[in-house]
Amino acid sequence: MASIFKASLIFIFFFFSLLFLHIRTVTSTEFEVGGDNGWHVPNAKEGAQMYNKWASNHRFKIGDTLQFKYKKDSVMAVTEVEYKKCRSSHPLFYSNNGNTVYKLAKPGLFYFISGVSGHCERGLKMIIKVLETPSPFPYQNQTTTPPPSNDAAIERPAAIASLTIMLLIMSFSGLLLY
Repeated sequence: MASIFKASLIFIFFFFSLLFLHIRTVTSTEFEVGGDNGWHVPNAKEGAQMYNKWASNHRFKIGDTLQFKYKKDSVMAVTEVEYKKCRSSHPLFYSNNGNTVYKLAKPGLFYFISGVSGHCERGLKMIIKVLETPSPFPYQNQTTTPPPSNDAAIERPAAIASLTIMLLIMSFSGLLLY
């Protein structure tokens, strides 16, 4: 009977181990650009900065996706210069299928415009800022010693915190004390 109990505890331990490690990787979000109205030329009431206002109300991170829903239009990812000119002959990305999903794969600024002539000038454009994802080991690749921090507990990697919790569970359940 005791061996069944220990086997059950070991199974629970490995289950929670995988769960703790998996939680950190399942945090991406899909954003519907423009909300319910989708990707369309803003009217006078909405204003020419409608999409940049929408973007400023959200926090984007690596792995998130943008869903552009539109009719008789297109979406292009372009450079900053092309964004300012409202045109691109060689966009970084182009789609006109009416339901475009764009994955944010790196930090930095992303510029989007409509590919339909005149739409960008009327406000169908947007800048997205993708935040840098903090490394689980913030000073891993630096050659200098990091400055002392009062927030050392906050900077500790999630994997180490998860391991600590698992060791506590194991010690209380008697798995470490045969």
